[in-house]
Amino acid sequence: MQMKEKSAIGPILGVILPILFFEGLRSSRALDITVASPEGHFQIVTLVAALAIVAAIAVGFAGHRLRNIKVGFMSLAYVSLAGMFVLHGLTTPGFLIHAGHLPSILAQLSVLVTSAWLFLSSVSTDRLIIRLFTRIRLWLIPGWLALLGVMFLVSIQMPHLIDELPLTSDPYKWVAASVTCLICLMTMYRYWQSYRTAGFPLQRALVYSVGLIIASQYIIIMGTQWKLSWWLYHILLLLSMVIMLVGLLKQYFAQGSFSNSLKVLFRSDPRAWLEACKTPSVQALIMATEARDAYTAGHNNRVALYALRLAEELQLNKHQLRAIAQGGVVHDVGKLRVPDAILNKAGKLTPEERLIIEKHPVSGYDMCKRLGFLKDELSVIRSHHEKWDGTGYPDRLKGEGIPLLARITAVADVYDALTSSRSYRKAMSHDEAMAIIIEGSGVHFDPACVKAWLRVASTDAEFFDEIAANSRSLKLVHKAAQ
Repeated sequence: MQMKEKSAIGPILGVILPILFFEGLRSSRALDITVASPEGHFQIVTLVAALAIVAAIAVGFAGHRLRNIKVGFMSLAYVSLAGMFVLHGLTTPGFLIHAGHLPSILAQLSVLVTSAWLFLSSVSTDRLIIRLFTRIRLWLIPGWLALLGVMFLVSIQMPHLIDELPLTSDPYKWVAASVTCLICLMTMYRYWQSYRTAGFPLQRALVYSVGLIIASQYIIIMGTQWKLSWWLYHILLLLSMVIMLVGLLKQYFAQGSFSNSLKVLFRSDPRAWLEACKTPSVQALIMATEARDAYTAGHNNRVALYALRLAEELQLNKHQLRAIAQGGVVHDVGKLRVPDAILNKAGKLTPEERLIIEKHPVSGYDMCKRLGFLKDELSVIRSHHEKWDGTGYPDRLKGEGIPLLARITAVADVYDALTSSRSYRKAMSHDEAMAIIIEGSGVHFDPACVKAWLRVASTDAEFFDEIAANSRSLKLVHKAAQ
């Protein structure tokens, strides 16, 4: 992972410096000249906003393909900002519509709605409101675009209806501004806390992006229309979008080139997608987890591949296949919070040490729910150590109460653990491992999953040989790197 910024001074200055610059410019009569250019305002704002809408829709599509609801919320945030800015440009006084407060109302409304969507992107995905949005996530962007379209028509055809919103009069403008700043501060805090834990570029980018929205809100309230200082908030909102998009590209699409990044989104074969869509953020989690124990190099990848093959045998749909792939490659990420002395202990663990180890599924779940992983992926991370008879951990789930993707991953995880060398024992053979899997049917494992695993073993032996060969190659590379 990249070096994490520990001090909060940077984000704080990111809010304060633009405000100080605005106040300095506003206090100078010589510098804060009037630049009343309705046509120029329309052209600049509309062009920038139109381009931003295209980018935001692309981000939303990416979020859907990546199965990440947070990216979807970010798309909705900047679609809102861009869409309302288009209206802001079209309703420029003296250009198309001669309505008094409409541009100011739309400016205030744009930052308020944008802040609300960004706040939702900071909320953990196991919260009820996020789960509700997840159920309709396929319709979120088209539905929101349709709503913006209605607002567009109303603003052009019946501007007086929007003009009646009390967002520019006392005390309502202060209430709206206060709500915007409050939820922005909460969003900044949550992303800052997440960044200090995980160190992902998008988290850091969102901190600064939201900070610029706070500064923009201040200028919207305190600025005087057409003054040079008033124009500053347009630039800040544009910069806010640019920072978010750069962070998104760094985190999710660093595949060597932008064209390769786009190709990732259109992968249809789940196994090809598994290799291509290990985004930098997911790859960082994998590397950080496996760096703790040389013997587990490649474990996450193998478990994901085994689980995918078993899921295919059980005829799961493509969305479930993607979920089990993405959940599988980070299923042990919670081990980052297990002390090295316990994680790499050669002998038998004490009961206290065993309790610490058994916390890693919850630790991984807590980490990934803040990164936007959806319910199915989170179920793999949290529940892959549950047992069919209810004696597993961390929640002592039983039978079909264990999520299906977790039951599948449990078979894959145990098989790979048995056929991999550890510091305290040598790897078992395929037949020895299969015997243990069969013995655990109805006790440790879902009997239907075991039957499907036996079918895979009997009809696709080459699959196991290929993974074993790749594993040996990976270990040689790992030793050479040491």
